[in-house]
Amino acid sequence: MNITEYQQHMTVEYCFPDNNSCRKEVRTGPGNIILFIFLFCISVCTVFLNFLVILSISHFKQLHTPTNLLILSLAVADLLMGFVMPVNTMQLRDSCWYLGKMACTVFFVINWISASASVCYMVLIAVDRYIAISDPLLYSTKVTVCKMSLFIILGWSFSLLYILIFLYFNDHLLPSQILSRCHGECILIVKSSWVTIDLVISFICPCSVILILYSIIFTLARRQAKAVRSVLNATSNRHRDKVSKSSNSKAAKTLGIVVCVYLALWIPSSLCSLFVENMTSLSLVSTVLTWLISINSSVNPLIYAIFYPWFRASAKYIVTCRLFKLSPSTFH
Repeated sequence: MNITEYQQHMTVEYCFPDNNSCRKEVRTGPGNIILFIFLFCISVCTVFLNFLVILSISHFKQLHTPTNLLILSLAVADLLMGFVMPVNTMQLRDSCWYLGKMACTVFFVINWISASASVCYMVLIAVDRYIAISDPLLYSTKVTVCKMSLFIILGWSFSLLYILIFLYFNDHLLPSQILSRCHGECILIVKSSWVTIDLVISFICPCSVILILYSIIFTLARRQAKAVRSVLNATSNRHRDKVSKSSNSKAAKTLGIVVCVYLALWIPSSLCSLFVENMTSLSLVSTVLTWLISINSSVNPLIYAIFYPWFRASAKYIVTCRLFKLSPSTFH
């Protein structure tokens, strides 16, 4: 062994001081530090924004509506993703896994169930809005708090069951089933058959439902705007144009943000899962795609909650520490 090889051998770091330990790869440097700070800020914003939504809806009884219960469940799913983000950041900085095989399984379950539940409730929100705009007179009888609570429970149950089945057939459900090439590794290797199955269940089906329903909603919204214009023929042209433009603008903006953000963050992951072979959870491509999906959990509360006046009002009470001074039934 020459001097160069000896120096390289001496600088190699391992996750644990044993022969079966994985090699330790630590990303340092100014660029990586800036990246980690940015990802940390995303994690904090995800937890904070979703916590605001959960606390607002939970505290005020006036906000206990079927639609807001869906937003609450979506915020819970996104909050779980916010708690998982620091672990993803830790893996991005240090390739070693120090928490054991049981924690590795729990990490994958929480990570995937939060993403699955988030997509599930996005679909339910689309269905809820479709019923509300297609049959507004009978909406209160068709969609009740009890019925929505049942669908929410079914959504969580389906997400958990699907993730358990997914991990079981990919040999990752039990800690004893997790195969690692060395000590200190936590990776998820997905079989090629399950890549296609997961693509259909987690992306193609929900994406198709969302696109179809929102296209119908947008069409109905335009028809209703025309009906409003016809009713307002007797009013001034200025008032008529103001109502028409505000209705179309609000519908176009909300639906456009929902669809574009969802597609922009999920399409890359779905396409790469088809064309990238042998992609593990530690690969660079997988890391980038995982963070794209995670960012969706930060954007969801902005799309579904911040645009609502009740959220802006309740957020002021929370930030100014005046929330619990009010009665749960008092909300302005």
